[in-house]
Amino acid sequence: MNQTSGDSVRVDCSAKLNLFLEVLGKRDDGFHEIETLMSAVSLYDTLYFSRAATGDIQLSCEWAAGLDARQQTSAGALSGCLGELPPPDQNIVWKAVTRLRQEAGIDAGATLRIIKRIPAMAGLGGASSNAAAALLAANDVWQLNWSRKRLARLAAELGCDIPFFLAARGRGAAMAVARGRGEQIEALSHSAKLHFVIVRPPAGLSTPEVYRACQPAEHPVGLSRLVGALRIGNPIQVGASLFNRLQSAASQRSPWIERMRAAFNHLDCLGHAMSGSGTSYFGIFRSARHAAHHAVRLRSTRLGYVFTATTAPVPCHVTGFCRHNGK
Repeated sequence: MNQTSGDSVRVDCSAKLNLFLEVLGKRDDGFHEIETLMSAVSLYDTLYFSRAATGDIQLSCEWAAGLDARQQTSAGALSGCLGELPPPDQNIVWKAVTRLRQEAGIDAGATLRIIKRIPAMAGLGGASSNAAAALLAANDVWQLNWSRKRLARLAAELGCDIPFFLAARGRGAAMAVARGRGEQIEALSHSAKLHFVIVRPPAGLSTPEVYRACQPAEHPVGLSRLVGALRIGNPIQVGASLFNRLQSAASQRSPWIERMRAAFNHLDCLGHAMSGSGTSYFGIFRSARHAAHHAVRLRSTRLGYVFTATTAPVPCHVTGFCRHNGK
């Protein structure tokens, strides 16, 4: 849901999973050429954006109430499995809004508040989703009237996953293929609804470090089998087609990847893999009930923060949002 009263906006920000990720080579700009298929899922952060009376941009970010009380891990408190939140001026949301203001040549201010539910440093795209939402909110509240294409060009300079969330939000899509460094987006229609169990262990990984350790494919794995399975709604074949080239490199840097792979191997799931550059790991299950049952089993292992989710379209941003005149 997106809500506004003219000068203030609320936006829900989806998480994502990479059902497929192939690394094709290193680019001249230092980034990697990739081909990935991402699915938005039903786990959301919430971003509040308000016009400020001064020209300052202020950002606060906090975990949603009650998250720590849900579960425990082998290390005790759950907080380590949620990840650490960066200082405001290092948050990609602050950088995105500041950059947009500079590019637009304005001195407008803003106050942003993010309520986090998506674990950080987890390969789930929470920060990128927040940044995409912040760009759209700023564009609306500041009345910049930038096109989505123009916003996407700026977003691609800030983070590889941000264009996916911008494109998916514009189409109300759940899944898309991203190519290049992530800026070339092809939305998928008629894709299957999938049921996931996701685990975020007590340690995260640095995305640049994982990419540096990854050897690009000499013989790239093809994406067509997975796309075909999604289009006909065959979750068994989807599970058999999951792939992540970064998983091997991440496993060398974190023992949690192998522990989670072994744990999912003992479950009755259709397929499992790491998301993005890690460390979150997910499995596909036959139904919501099937996923909930196995989530309970995984929680008993205390591997990390365990939650269920389904494929869900990124909440669609409509110009002007749903205005209610502050009521």
